[in-house]
Amino acid sequence: MRLFTAILFNKEIMDSLYDSVERLRSSAKSGTFTTKENLHLTVNFIGETKRLKEVQQAMKLAVEKTKVGSFALSIGGFGKFKRKEGDIYWIGVEKEPSLWRLQKELVKELKEIGFFDVDDKDYKPHLTLGRRVIVHEEFNESKFELGITSMQMEVARLSLMKSERIQGKLVYTEIYHIGLDNSIDK
Repeated sequence: MRLFTAILFNKEIMDSLYDSVERLRSSAKSGTFTTKENLHLTVNFIGETKRLKEVQQAMKLAVEKTKVGSFALSIGGFGKFKRKEGDIYWIGVEKEPSLWRLQKELVKELKEIGFFDVDDKDYKPHLTLGRRVIVHEEFNESKFELGITSMQMEVARLSLMKSERIQGKLVYTEIYHIGLDNSIDK
C-alpha cells in the first residue's frame, strides 16, 4: 500500500478549495488538477509498505508525545513550485506550531521503526491545486490570489491515507484515523 498521513477538510473548505482548482483549470493551457475528493493537507508521505499496524502505532505515539490536542488551521495565500514540465500551484497554510510539532514527531517515530525514507526536511505544508500546470500568458497570479478566500478550520484528528489508481483514476482513501486527544480511533 502507498500511504501518507493527512488532515482532511470539512465540506465548506473543500468546496472553496475546489472553486480555486476550477478557476486555475480555466486559466491553464494544460495540467493535472486535484479532484475535489482528493483535496487534503499532507502531513507525512510514507510510501509503499505493508506495515500498517506499525504506522498506526507511530501515529499514536506521536499524538501522545506531542499532546497537541485540537488546533486551528488557517488556510490562504497562493504560490507555485517552478518545474520545467509545468508548475505545481498551491494554496498555503499559516505556520501553526502544533502542526509542525506533530509532523516532526511523526517523522521521528517512523524513522525509529525503520521508515528511513520519510522526509525530514523543513515541512512546507500546502494544498496542491494542480501539477504540471502551464497557464495562459495573460494569467495574473496576484489577481488570482485575490479570489482565494482565507479560511480556518479546527483540526481534531490525523488521518492515514491509502493512495491507489482505480480504473486509471488516483483515489485517496482514509483507512485509519486518530483523534488529537487520542480518543478517536478507527
